[in-house]
Amino acid sequence: MNRSKIDVSISRSNIAQYHLHKAHPEKLQFAIYDLNKYRRKNLEKAAEPHSHSYYQIIWFFNSGGVHTIDFKTYQIKENTILFISKDQVHAFDENLAIEGWLIHFNESFFMHSDVDIFLKYNIFNSQDRPCYAIDQETVEMATSYIDLIHKEITRKHRFGYQDVIRFLLKSLLINLERVHQKDATKVLEPNNLYELQFFRFKELVEDNYMHGYAVSKYADMLSISSKTLTTITKTVVGKSPSQLIAERVVLEARRLLKFTTLQISEITFRLGFEDTSYFIKYFKRHVGSSPRHYRMSLSG
Repeated sequence: MNRSKIDVSISRSNIAQYHLHKAHPEKLQFAIYDLNKYRRKNLEKAAEPHSHSYYQIIWFFNSGGVHTIDFKTYQIKENTILFISKDQVHAFDENLAIEGWLIHFNESFFMHSDVDIFLKYNIFNSQDRPCYAIDQETVEMATSYIDLIHKEITRKHRFGYQDVIRFLLKSLLINLERVHQKDATKVLEPNNLYELQFFRFKELVEDNYMHGYAVSKYADMLSISSKTLTTITKTVVGKSPSQLIAERVVLEARRLLKFTTLQISEITFRLGFEDTSYFIKYFKRHVGSSPRHYRMSLSG
């Protein structure tokens, strides 16, 4: 791995996490790699479950093999595109005969508008459909953007080159989201006031889920009432704010149970619970089994 570009934080009790230019904020917070070369260069690390503090797009040109994201395994078909959010745990299989592109970018490079928040939570946090195959027309469109990005990267000293790369990335994602929405039963729109507030709520939950905040705290942070927040979340996704907060907490608990050897008491502390017995009851209420039995079922 090129340590001048990516560094790693690994601990026995943590999921391995990789970073893009964490110690060099002055550098371009974006990178694009030849997928085959990158995979061969990082044989063991890429095959082990790991996460990133940045966002990742993987475009597989050819079919074959599988890719694991959190708790699901996906078959790789021709021109499959995967969207890996920061902190998601994923792993490549042993197939090295893969061709394609690998795109990395930090949130600081991308997040500058409400549309970006929409793309973040509609593309990179889609638990049900984090990947899909694109048709030939979309392949040609995406290829043209990749070519333009490559050309712009060589213009490092030209005026506004980082902004050009950012706008090209955003345009690529918007066009891919249009393809994604063709099969969607419900299309979310970033210009809808409820949906904007919903995505801002999701953003706050992502940043604070380990603090144990009540729904009223999130409502205050959004300058709305708890009743209004409940109306917003139920209108947009049919769930209450407390359900969405619990889903994020439980997702992290499941990751820690599956991908680390932390004791239940350590996970309790990691997730901001003060009492282990309460955490066990909380987890069982939302998952249907205790943390211990859940962990045992994963190894069976």
